[in-house]
Amino acid sequence: MGLVVIFASIALAVLIFLMTGPSGMFTKKIVVSAYVDNAGGLRVGAPVRLEGVDIGNITAITVVPSHGLTPVQVTMKLSTKYKGALKKDSVARLSTAGVLGETFLDIDSRAATGPPAQTGDILPAKVSKQLQDVVEASQGTLENVDILVRRVDRILTQIESGNGSIGKLIYDEALYARLNNTLTEVQSMVTQISEGKGSVGKLIYSDELYDKAKGSLDSLDRIIDEINQGKGSVGKFLKDPSLFDNANATIAKANTLIGDINAGKGALGKFAADPEFARKLDNTMTKLSSIADKMDSDKGTVGLLLTDPKAYNNIDQMLVETRNLVKAIRENPKKYLTIHFKVF
Repeated sequence: MGLVVIFASIALAVLIFLMTGPSGMFTKKIVVSAYVDNAGGLRVGAPVRLEGVDIGNITAITVVPSHGLTPVQVTMKLSTKYKGALKKDSVARLSTAGVLGETFLDIDSRAATGPPAQTGDILPAKVSKQLQDVVEASQGTLENVDILVRRVDRILTQIESGNGSIGKLIYDEALYARLNNTLTEVQSMVTQISEGKGSVGKLIYSDELYDKAKGSLDSLDRIIDEINQGKGSVGKFLKDPSLFDNANATIAKANTLIGDINAGKGALGKFAADPEFARKLDNTMTKLSSIADKMDSDKGTVGLLLTDPKAYNNIDQMLVETRNLVKAIRENPKKYLTIHFKVF
């Protein structure tokens, strides 16, 4: 009796699965196909999924040499439960469950806009990279990584051998000793500064410097207060309104003077605006230029005086004789300054 119950339960479960499952014998199905370039890993009976949901199975995998670059025909039997989402332009592609999982056919209808798929339709297929293609594509990268690892290994070997700057920095005992001595000297210097020794120590710890700085700031504050009160030259310059009035009056007079000059008034105005004065000035400059040219060309008395060496020598001789005469008069004035009166 128990065995009968068990077999009846199993038969009922199988019947329910066949009637309700996506591959049940009592569920209406359609048969469609797709062409791919390579069916690597795909087997008959593998699941067919629509957006990740099982809707059928692979029923046949056939090679059709005349179909060009996609010679593998994959035939599938699909449930019509999701016929509203399965379109004629839905894209089929091979996918893998995980890295090393089973290969199945996945149908993508997110961009499909055609009518529902029917038996005999050929769905467009999208080429998906297989795991082998990914490995082959990454082979160059793996080789480069291997080369980089070898180089890093050589560099680490050189460092461990004490070669190169980094190797000497890590393993050279003399360098360590020098660094240790330097750190000792720096520590001693810091200790002296902390004790207030040296210029830096006095700068940091001396109260005298602080008092001088504070006194200077106090003096500066007093000066600023006096300036704000209008005391001293700077204070009067900033605070005295009469200085501003004088400056304003001066500027006004200067503006008036400039206006008179522009209007041709006064000597400066005539000098700046009178064309007759400008003509006379130009005539005078022309004559002076002519006189200077004559002087440069040894013409005239002044020109000879400036350029003739004889005239210079005569004048020099006359000056010498004049000095001698003045000297003789000073030495014997009676000889030269005696006045003789004669009475007839």
